[in-house]
Amino acid sequence: MSDTEDSVREIRINPIVPSESVLVATARGMRPRDAEERIERKAEAHVEKCPFCTGNEDKTPPTILAVPDEQHWQIRIVENLYPVLGDDRNAAGINFGLQQAIEGYGRHEVIIDHNNHGIAIHEMEVAHLQTLFQTYRGRMKQLYDSDERLHYVLIFKNFGAAAGASIKHTHSQIIAMPVVPENVYNEITHSRNYYLKHHQCIFCAMIDEALTFEATIYDRNSGEIRRRIDVGQYVIERGEKFIAIKPFASRYEWEVHILPLQHQSDFINSADEDMEDFARVLKRTMKRLDHVIGGAQYNFFLHSQPHGTACADCAPSYHWHLEICPRTSIPTGFELGSGLFVSTISPEDAAAQLRAVEPD
Repeated sequence: MSDTEDSVREIRINPIVPSESVLVATARGMRPRDAEERIERKAEAHVEKCPFCTGNEDKTPPTILAVPDEQHWQIRIVENLYPVLGDDRNAAGINFGLQQAIEGYGRHEVIIDHNNHGIAIHEMEVAHLQTLFQTYRGRMKQLYDSDERLHYVLIFKNFGAAAGASIKHTHSQIIAMPVVPENVYNEITHSRNYYLKHHQCIFCAMIDEALTFEATIYDRNSGEIRRRIDVGQYVIERGEKFIAIKPFASRYEWEVHILPLQHQSDFINSADEDMEDFARVLKRTMKRLDHVIGGAQYNFFLHSQPHGTACADCAPSYHWHLEICPRTSIPTGFELGSGLFVSTISPEDAAAQLRAVEPD
């Protein structure tokens, strides 16, 4: 099958982590394939056998934190029954020859996002989302303060089986670990290098470019327009203090990132009044995604400045952000073998479809 006249086929370099590339091949979207299934979401407020529903608190580990309180909780944090890291063992790591390992020390907790079993993020009230992210922020600080060996706290949400969720009740997770994960480390390293060269945060530069840059690219032989980049073309949503952007090199076809408009490196330092605007931008962004790809499974995760010596000097160069990654296709052998993500929808077209939605 030949490419259509308007199709895109190009390898795009991630400006934040240049070693990470994306192949945009829109003609591939025409081939027969089985997409990851959309979830037929049932919106029951309470499910009798669900361990995360109210009245079933005895089916989970003891409450670590309940908001506003244990009797009338809207948000509840408990230990994960099947943790990937824990603080129950203090054995030393191993180091012999090329074989090295660090004991899997850390914390793994579950945040029950809402007492309503079937509610989706875009259906939650702005005030509740604000409280949820304030709860994330407070728990992150508590974990960092509890042990100097913890260098990174990751907050993430899996929605749908293909995204890794094992329980349907809306929930997210916190993992505190003694190492900085590689993808965060790569972001830190490249953003630091950019700052040393240009004396500017690369995330701030990306926001400025999204809000101010426009260009027309012509074919050098025919003089015909090859591409027009318009101001705001990648902007999905903008609040007073936050912006949602479609990455130029999107790993996932409907991927969106939310960032503070003003430079902030550590999510822990975000202000309560900022969280209200963040919650509003998140809700409207998720409404747009639900309208265009309703029922899709997704992950989101929050990247913030690590603590400890790994990022002692990165406050001027790093910028915290939330990455939303809908799972609308299954990775192929090429993607897994090469590490090159493939997108069959151009980020420009995806952004245009999302901007066209009226989320109110």
